[in-house]
Amino acid sequence: MSEPLRLLQVGAGGMGRAWLGNIAKNPDVVLVGLVDLDVALAREAADEHGYGDVPVAASIDELAGGADAVVDVTVPAAHPVVSATALGHGLPVLSEKPLAESVRQSLQMVAASELSGKLLMVSQSRRYFRAGNAFARQIAELGAVGSLSCEFFKGPHFGGFRERMAEPLLIDMAIHQFDLARKLIGSEPVSVYCESYNPQWSWFDGNAAANAVFAFANGTRFVFNGSWCAPGLETSWNGRWRASTGGGTAYWDGDNAPTVELASGEAVVAELTDEPEEIAGSLAEFVAAVRSGAVPQSEVHSNVISVAMVEAAVQSAAKGAPVRIADVLTVAHAEAIETAVDPAVRACLESWPDVLKTLEL
Repeated sequence: MSEPLRLLQVGAGGMGRAWLGNIAKNPDVVLVGLVDLDVALAREAADEHGYGDVPVAASIDELAGGADAVVDVTVPAAHPVVSATALGHGLPVLSEKPLAESVRQSLQMVAASELSGKLLMVSQSRRYFRAGNAFARQIAELGAVGSLSCEFFKGPHFGGFRERMAEPLLIDMAIHQFDLARKLIGSEPVSVYCESYNPQWSWFDGNAAANAVFAFANGTRFVFNGSWCAPGLETSWNGRWRASTGGGTAYWDGDNAPTVELASGEAVVAELTDEPEEIAGSLAEFVAAVRSGAVPQSEVHSNVISVAMVEAAVQSAAKGAPVRIADVLTVAHAEAIETAVDPAVRACLESWPDVLKTLEL
C-alpha cells in the first residue's frame, strides 16, 4: 500500500474548513501543514479538525519542504500567486474553482504548470456527483446529443460581495453548469450568445439572471437558463438537466437518479455507482493522477476552456452579439504575454505556436 500523499493546504476560511474535513476522511492523504495569512485563524481551524500537531504558517515557503502536494483553497484572486508559488517549489496543485478570475491569468497559470512539469488541477466538484455521472453514462448510451439544457433557479440571500458584483450569476456560479456541459456533451464550445438581466425585485446590484446558448464543435446546442433571485419552486444547486438525442431523452433533476425515456417509449432509471462525490471525488482523482501520472479531467489546459465560456458569456451579454470562444482565448493569450511578470512565464507563452493548439481545441 502506498504511503499517504502529504498535503499542504493553503486557506483556512469557510471552504478551507470544508477541505480540512475532506482531507481527514481520505486515508490516501495526510495533512502536514496549513497556510493562511491569518495564522491565528489557521491554528484555530487546524485545532477544530483534530490537527493540533500540524504546523501552521503565513506562507507556503515556510512549510513546502515537508509536502508532496498543495491544495489551494484561497479566494479566487489569490489563486494565480498561490498556485504558481507551489508549482515553483515542485509541488503539484489541486486548486478550488475558478482557476483564476480571467482567461488571461488562467493562461499564465498553464504556463507556470508547463514550466514546473507538475500537475495543476482544478476542483470542479459538479463533475463528481454519482447521479451526474450516471446521467453522463445514459447520454453516452443514447448517442449524439442534439440539445442539452440546464435550468438553474435559486433565491439565495448571500449578502457581501456577490450582491455587489456586476454579473454575479455568470461569474460566481455558472462555471459549474458550463463546465459540466462540456463533460456531458463530450465536445468543446465554439461560440455563445448570452443575455443577462436583473429582475425588478432582485436584491442583487448586478445581473442576477441570464440566458445563454452555446454552440459546440459537434453541432450540439447547450442552453442555460438561470436566476439567483428566483424564490419558490427552486431547482437543485446542480440545476435541472435535459438531453435530447435520436435514441430518446435523458432527464436529471440535479439530485436524484436520472431517468431516460427511449424512443420506443420504454422508461429506464439509472443505477448509481459507489464513488466519492463532490470535493471528495476531486481529491480522489487528484491523488490518483499524482501517483500514476494520468491526466485528470480538470487539468489546467482543459479547465481554461470552462473559464473562457464564462468570459465569453459576459462579453456577449455586454455586446448584445455572439462571441467566439477562440477569439476570447486568442485575445487573452496576447494579454497574458504582455502582462506576464515572470520572464520564464512570458517566454513559455510566446513559445506556443497557437493557443488553440496548445489547449488542444
